[in-house]
Amino acid sequence: MQQLDEVVGAGPLLLDFDGPICAMFAGLPAPLVAADLVRVVTPLADPPGMDDPLAVLRWADEHGSPALTAAVEEALIAAELVAAGRARPTPYAREVLAAARAKGVPVAVVSNNSAAAIELYLARQGLTGYVDAVVGRPRADPRRMKPDPGPVLDAIEAVGSTPSRCTLIGDSLTDIEAARAAGVAVIGYANKPWKIGAFTHADAVITSMSEVVAALI
Repeated sequence: MQQLDEVVGAGPLLLDFDGPICAMFAGLPAPLVAADLVRVVTPLADPPGMDDPLAVLRWADEHGSPALTAAVEEALIAAELVAAGRARPTPYAREVLAAARAKGVPVAVVSNNSAAAIELYLARQGLTGYVDAVVGRPRADPRRMKPDPGPVLDAIEAVGSTPSRCTLIGDSLTDIEAARAAGVAVIGYANKPWKIGAFTHADAVITSMSEVVAALI
């Protein structure tokens, strides 16, 4: 593990959305969304019990037809738009974005959530001007979601940079895997205690976004 200020430099920051920026499903619990998505699937198939909406989308893609995947995708986007309006801001996320802007550090959001939901949240929170690019979930193509490095590479291209200059902050193992595959430095945001020990392949681990603020100023 490295010291945080050795990882956060002057290069672009790539932020996952659900976790580092907000608790996406704080006001519309993910298991309820997943249950609604399963009801989209059940007329044609019998998926196992799932409480993760993205797992239902992946299941539809692996076991159903393109039409089923598209139907689940559209239902998930609709739910995410509702959830974005109820999401709970992550403490110090706004300060991270403001500090990056003040320092001239480009910021991209790269997420397995839909771009529409991310953009809605940023607009409602008055944060649109702090983010240079948004790369959301590839529409109806869950195999290209993180941990596939494609979205991360798209975010790097969107801010006109290169992998070696960028740092990704994410709160999941898929974020870390995607960053490693894309060749970017990665900070694991351990917003749950068990993640501290799980993020062994991250360059640095934090438990509060306030640590990123301190590294930027």
